[in-house]
Amino acid sequence: MKMKMLSKKNNNVIFFWWLGMIMKFCFLLCACSENTSLSGGSKKINSFGSTSIVKLNTEDNQQLVIDNGIVSVTLSRPEGHVIAISYNGIDNILESENDEDDRGYFDVVWNEVGKPSTFQRYNSFPSKIRIEGTNFSVIAADENMVEVSFLRSWTSSMSGKDVPINIDKRYIFRSGDSGFYSYAIFDRPEGMPAVEVDQIRYVFKLNQHRFKYMALSNTRQRSMPTMRDRDTGQVLAYKEAVLLTKPINPQFRGEVDDKYQYSCENTDNTVHGWINFDSDEPVGFWMITPSNEFRNGGPIKQDLTSHVGPITLSMFVSTHYAGKEVTMAFEEGETYKKVFGPVFVYLNTDSSKNDNTTLWSDAVQQLSKEVKSWPYDFPKSQDYFPPNQRGAVFGRLLVQDWYLQGGKFQGTNAYVGLALPGDAGSWQRESKGYQFWTRSDAKGYFKINNIVPGDYNLYGWVPGFIGDYKYNGTITITPGGVINLNYLVYNPPRNGPTIWEIGIPNRLASEFHVPDPYPTLMNKLYTAQRRDKFRQYGLWERYTDMYPNDDLIYTVGVNKYRDWFYAHVTRSKGNKTYEPTTWQIIFEHEQDIISGNYTLQLALASAADADLQVRFNDPSIYPPHFATGLIGGDNAIARHGIHGLHWLFSIDVPSDLLVKGKNIVYLRQSKALSPFQGVMYDYIRLERPSSKT
Repeated sequence: MKMKMLSKKNNNVIFFWWLGMIMKFCFLLCACSENTSLSGGSKKINSFGSTSIVKLNTEDNQQLVIDNGIVSVTLSRPEGHVIAISYNGIDNILESENDEDDRGYFDVVWNEVGKPSTFQRYNSFPSKIRIEGTNFSVIAADENMVEVSFLRSWTSSMSGKDVPINIDKRYIFRSGDSGFYSYAIFDRPEGMPAVEVDQIRYVFKLNQHRFKYMALSNTRQRSMPTMRDRDTGQVLAYKEAVLLTKPINPQFRGEVDDKYQYSCENTDNTVHGWINFDSDEPVGFWMITPSNEFRNGGPIKQDLTSHVGPITLSMFVSTHYAGKEVTMAFEEGETYKKVFGPVFVYLNTDSSKNDNTTLWSDAVQQLSKEVKSWPYDFPKSQDYFPPNQRGAVFGRLLVQDWYLQGGKFQGTNAYVGLALPGDAGSWQRESKGYQFWTRSDAKGYFKINNIVPGDYNLYGWVPGFIGDYKYNGTITITPGGVINLNYLVYNPPRNGPTIWEIGIPNRLASEFHVPDPYPTLMNKLYTAQRRDKFRQYGLWERYTDMYPNDDLIYTVGVNKYRDWFYAHVTRSKGNKTYEPTTWQIIFEHEQDIISGNYTLQLALASAADADLQVRFNDPSIYPPHFATGLIGGDNAIARHGIHGLHWLFSIDVPSDLLVKGKNIVYLRQSKALSPFQGVMYDYIRLERPSSKT
C-alpha cells in the first residue's frame, strides 16, 4: 500500500515537472516569436514586460538629451536643432558628418515686401538657413511625457535679418512611442512690419552611408542614388534635374534624378521616408502627417516629400506648383497665430533583412493609428485645439445641370471643405488659415470633423463638372458645435447645350497624350507605371519632336482625347530659342447659327508665365477675341506635375464669329522665352445659346 502511494506521488512530481517544462518552453517560444516580429521599439520593450520611462537630461548648457527607452534624441540648446537620433543600436540616424545645425532643423523662406525671397539666415552667414530658438524652456516633464520649447521672439533690432514672426518650436516625447512629435507656433502680435512668407518646413538629413532605399507609397519605392552621384552628374535644364553619369552604383547610370519627381498632393502626403538595410536589423525613418489642416493650398496642392540626400521633409507651406499667388502676405501691424503640426517622426525595425515591404506596411499602420488619434489630446500649448474644443459640419451636396440628361445629380466623390472666407475657389490660393477637407460618398453625403473654432466659408468641387461651389453664408464653428447644412445644390457654370467638348473636368491633364520620355533621360521608377509617366523628365521637349514645323490640330468627331498633347508649350528653334505655338480645334456647325452669344468654357489645369489667346475663324486678328493676359507661376510643366493651380474662363462668343459649316478655334500661347512657359488644359466645351427664356 505504501509502495503504491509513493509511486503515485512520484508520478505526480513527474507530471508537474513536465508541465512546468512545457510552460517554460511555451513562454520562451512566445518571447522569441515576439522578439523576432516586426516592431517599433515600444513593441520590443513591451514584449519583455518592461516599462519605458521618459528621461530629460539638461545638465549640459549647450545640449539636452531626451530618452524614452526606445528613442534617444539630442537637441541643441537654446536653438532647438535636432543633433542626433539614437535608435536600435545606431548612435545617430542623422548625418553626423554635417554641422550640428544641418541635420534636423526648421526653416522659413521669406522676404520684405518688394524684395526677393530668402531663406531665414543668422550670424550673417548666407549658408545658414535655420530658425534658431533663443529661449529654451521645459513645458512638461514626468516619466510619461516630456514637452520642450525653443522660442525665438522677434524684436525691432532683427529688422531685415529675421522673419518678423515669433516662432515657438516644440518637441514631445512620450513613454512607449517609437519616435517623437514636433510642431511650431507662429505668432504675430500687433506692431510687426509687413512680410511675405513663401515656405515653412521641417528638414531631416539622414546618414548617407546607411539610408539608401526610399518609400513614398505602395508603388513609389526604390533604391536611390547618392548626393555624390548628383555632384558628379550633368546638370540639365535646371539645377534640380541631374543626369547621373558616374554613379557609385552602376545601376543608376543614365538615369535622371530630380526631387520634384517625388512630389505628391497634400491629401496623399501622409507618410514617407527611408529604410536602412546596412545594420543587423533594417531600420525605417518615417515622416507621418496625420492631418492636412495646417498646410496651404487645399487638398490637391502638390509638394515635396523625400529625396536624394537622403532627406525627408515635412512641408507646411510652400509656393511649389502654385507660385507667388499662394504667398502668405502680412500687412504692417497685421496679427496672426497658427499651429503647424504636430507631425510624428516614427522609427521602426525588423529582424528579417532586406524586407522593405514589412517596414513600409508597419509605417502605414502607424499612420492609421495617428489619424485615428487626431486631433491629439497631449500637446500642452494653449494655442493648439484638442478634440473637445473642435466642431463639425455635415450635409449633402447635389449638382443641378438641366442641360444634361436627368438634370439633377448626386455630388459623388466631391471635394468639400472649410477655409477662410473668400470667393468661390479662393481656397486653392489661401495659405494663412486652417483648411478642413473631406470627400463625399457616392450619394453626396459628407461630414467634416475636428474643425478649429472660427469663421469659414464652405467650398467644394465635383469631378465631372466645371467650376467651384461656395455655400452662401459664413459658417461659424464653436467648441463642440455640430452644424447640419442639410441639402446643398451646386449649379455649375452653364449657358446652353453642349456642341462639343474636349477632356474630362477633373482639374488634371492626365487624360491627354503624355509622351514617352527620352530613353537616355529616364527615371526607372516610372518606366512600368504608366499612370505616373508624367513625372519623367523632359516631356515638354517631345512636343517639338512631334510637331517640328506645324502645330497640333484637333478635329472634333475625328480625334480622341489621347491625340491632345498634355501641355501647350513653346517650340524649340535650337540654340535655346523658342517660338509661340498655335493649336487648332476644327468643328462642323451643321445647323444654322443662332443669334446671340455662344460660350466657350475653358478650364486650365496649369499655367506658367503664359498668355493664352483665343480667336475664332481668324488666326491673325488683333487684338484676339479673348486673352487671359499673363497668368500663372505654378511651374508644373518643369516640375513634372500633371496640374498646378486651376483656372476657369467662361468666354462669350458672339454668333457672328461663327458660320454654318466648318469653324476653327485658334488657341495661341504667345509667350516664348523658355521651354517651360505654357498651359495644361483641363477641359474645353463649346455651348450654343440657350433656347430658354
